[in-house]
Amino acid sequence: MSEELPTDPEADAETDADRGLLDGTSLGPRHVFGAIGLLGLGLLPLGVGPLQALKLTGALYFAVFAMSWDAVSGYTGQISFGHGLFFAVGGYTSALLNLHWGFDPALTVLAGMAMAAVAGVIVGVPALRLEGPYLSLVTLVAPLILLQIFIVFSDIFGGELGLSSPENLLTFESFETAITANYYLAFGLFVGVLALLLAVTRSDAGSVFTAVREDEDAVAAAGLNPAKFKIFAFVLSAAVGGLAGAMFVHTPVGNPQPSQLLALTVSIEVIIAAVLGGMGTIVGPAVGGLFFYMFRDYLGGISATVPVLGVPVSELDLLLFSLATLVLLFVLPGGIVRGAVGLGRWVLRRGGRNSPQTVPDGGEPEAGPKRSGRPAREKGPLERTLASYREAFDDRRHSQEDDHEH
Repeated sequence: MSEELPTDPEADAETDADRGLLDGTSLGPRHVFGAIGLLGLGLLPLGVGPLQALKLTGALYFAVFAMSWDAVSGYTGQISFGHGLFFAVGGYTSALLNLHWGFDPALTVLAGMAMAAVAGVIVGVPALRLEGPYLSLVTLVAPLILLQIFIVFSDIFGGELGLSSPENLLTFESFETAITANYYLAFGLFVGVLALLLAVTRSDAGSVFTAVREDEDAVAAAGLNPAKFKIFAFVLSAAVGGLAGAMFVHTPVGNPQPSQLLALTVSIEVIIAAVLGGMGTIVGPAVGGLFFYMFRDYLGGISATVPVLGVPVSELDLLLFSLATLVLLFVLPGGIVRGAVGLGRWVLRRGGRNSPQTVPDGGEPEAGPKRSGRPAREKGPLERTLASYREAFDDRRHSQEDDHEH
């Protein structure tokens, strides 16, 4: 029998059902609900006002940013505390090219994404050779240095106040039409990035990402270079974050300002959103980003007064949101998406969907599920190398157990 590729049961991101969604061989209930959710997002502007559509546009860009963070930190385990750096590099590059040199926003957005990818190489190549708190410290300091550069050269970057709003990507005479069009632009980016990152993380490269997170030495023992895969994940994450930042500043909801792109709170909020949704899944940070953005906005709009304290809820929105986040993390330690998937499985089991197979005519039950008539796909070189990862990992684990016994 052929060896299985390494999987991550905790992340639940490499199951056969997940791969089946991409190759068309499986469509489970979670995928149906996901498709319904995307359809609902696509129809939302038709049922809400312009102001709410504007807020949802901001939520979509924040969700894209959260997915970009998860691509590197959720899968490779290289925790970045300063991911706002790439959001800001993309946004400021695009805004400066448009404001100072008059380039078309469509071109400046591509330039912003490219510069963010370059920043990912500059930061990632030296930083990812470090481990643990040293890596986190480098990623934390990098955006603080960039912020000081913005302040020192305030005549170019606008200092702490930022730059004036650049030209919008989409312009219409009607305000309502412009809001709706910008929403669908953000929605298209959201769906595109979701599909791209799902394809990457469910591929062989994604298997290596999770293997690096579990045991980097075992990956090296299997003949793979962990540093190359970590840098690839870091640059991909930086490019996606830069693209989100570049498009964000060219919409009515975003501006090239440190408070929206580079402040430390931005980097912390994206981590909270990803953990809240479910790290290492891509879908989790997408859901967590939407929930984080809209729930905070909802709390900030409540005018009711808190009993005893006599303070409006809107003035305690950050405190109340933090408390609600802690409760959710205790109740759903794996994140909202994993909790929802687990609840769905429990409901299906209760409904008898997973009952044992019936055996007609007194015959023996089948050894496993029926396979399609398609011939088995031959493993490629990377897959064969990955197959040896599990053997190297098991050998390493058994060796450690033997040393411990002696």
